[in-house]
Amino acid sequence: MRGLAVGSSVTETVVNRSRFVCSLFRVGSEAEARERIAAHRREFWEATHHCTAYVFDGGRIARSNDDGEPAGTAGLPMLEVLRGRDLTDTLAVVTRYFGGVKLGAGGLVRAYGGAVSAAVDAAGVVELAVWPRLLVRVDYGVAGSLEGLLRLREDVRLAHVSFTDVVTFDLACADAELLAAWVAGQSAGAAEIEPAGSVRVEL
Repeated sequence: MRGLAVGSSVTETVVNRSRFVCSLFRVGSEAEARERIAAHRREFWEATHHCTAYVFDGGRIARSNDDGEPAGTAGLPMLEVLRGRDLTDTLAVVTRYFGGVKLGAGGLVRAYGGAVSAAVDAAGVVELAVWPRLLVRVDYGVAGSLEGLLRLREDVRLAHVSFTDVVTFDLACADAELLAAWVAGQSAGAAEIEPAGSVRVEL
């Protein structure tokens, strides 16, 4: 599973005088994708078409829209690029400015798919994984050294540290059981470890 290496990216291609401007967005939900699409339409209202495709949940949720282009010639080839690159949490909007030359069904498929492919190449991708999330609570006496060691581990992503009567590390790790045993050793068994679901991390 992979995701965009950037939060957003814009790439333009030209085919027979028509401009295809592909905007890629890293998005966290279908609702956010729909909001992005609506905002994009308002901003670039003068364009001929705004064709869209997005994928979520490791590709299990996928939607596309041809926005007035012949059925299957725009949104679907865009979506196939996102699926083919194994992307998730990604929205592609291809804005077309008609150049006066009709491209035909095959030409449209190649143009829209090519626009997304070029945009993904330009943006770059990162590998993603779903890791267990843990809340690790320790006394102040061991918190400083433990934080330093946690930040050195490649199998841990430390998201947040909070300070109350104890210190709480909000983190994700590749192997919860392995990390729990390691934390127990570092804290002489005094750490409290609470599972807190899972999170997606960049590898």
